[in-house]
Amino acid sequence: MKLNELKPAKGSTKSRKRVGRGDGSGHGGTSCRGSKGQNARSGGGVGPGFEGGQMPLTRRLPKRGFYNRFGKNVVIVNVAQLNLFPKDSVVDADSLLKKGIVKSVGDEIKILGKGKIDYPLTVRVNKLSASARQKIEASGGMVEFVS
Repeated sequence: MKLNELKPAKGSTKSRKRVGRGDGSGHGGTSCRGSKGQNARSGGGVGPGFEGGQMPLTRRLPKRGFYNRFGKNVVIVNVAQLNLFPKDSVVDADSLLKKGIVKSVGDEIKILGKGKIDYPLTVRVNKLSASARQKIEASGGMVEFVS
């Protein structure tokens, strides 16, 4: 058997209904749409979610919350997670991604002060908490802000 010899099983397919081709075809006149009414018109029919004039489900259910179009996706990293980096290394968005500390870089990266670090690092991030900055600089490290 070859691909060009494949055929659907007998009786599994129907021939297409060719409407509007004259009364002799059996599908002429109103083209199987009936006479008059919303569905007989061009562009007629009801939209998705229409329930025959009954108040649609999407309007009956209570609405909650909103989506802030101007909100930023801030990725959080704690000081304790910076211990994965060797001494005197540079910590930035790319290095955090390579180490697997962050799964994806959002709009901004913020370092929070949970945990401790014992050796100096150069940290290049968008945001930093006061306690995180204090711990990084106390260990001899540097903080650089990236916009």
